[in-house]
Amino acid sequence: MHALTLLRTVERTVLIALFLIMVFLYTGSVVTREIGGTFASRFAWIEEAVRIMNLFLVFLALGLALERGKHVGITNMRDRLPAPVLKALLKLIDLVGLCVSLYVAWLALDLVQFVLKSGQKSPTLGVPMGVIYLAPVAGFLLLGLRYGLSLLGLIDRYQEAAE
Repeated sequence: MHALTLLRTVERTVLIALFLIMVFLYTGSVVTREIGGTFASRFAWIEEAVRIMNLFLVFLALGLALERGKHVGITNMRDRLPAPVLKALLKLIDLVGLCVSLYVAWLALDLVQFVLKSGQKSPTLGVPMGVIYLAPVAGFLLLGLRYGLSLLGLIDRYQEAAE
């Protein structure tokens, strides 16, 4: 479980860093537009960079959000089920979640390859657009990892809901 603790730390660090960089860049962009005049046009790339970072921020947070029970769920029926049925239902949810996450990651990887072959680049940054599509690949792999760990009983993502 040391590897999972390390992964959590890395995820949190990356997410916090991304968020702080986004805030810093966007604030700088606003200030530059207000006082910079024509000088502000040199910073047009910031808008695009912040949008790309926001994509990575959202997708990379999927696994942590699931593990902490922060995804939306309807618990009315779940709370009324007898323990053996509930246990089977939760395992089924984890299994389906794992399969869907891995499938979406696989589809996203195909999309990354397709877009990279097209040679398309982002307008102001010049970054290959395929790189941007790596966000859902990484995010859904992290999500699938959490579903798999929950399925195997290595994490209890329902603990907070039960309390």
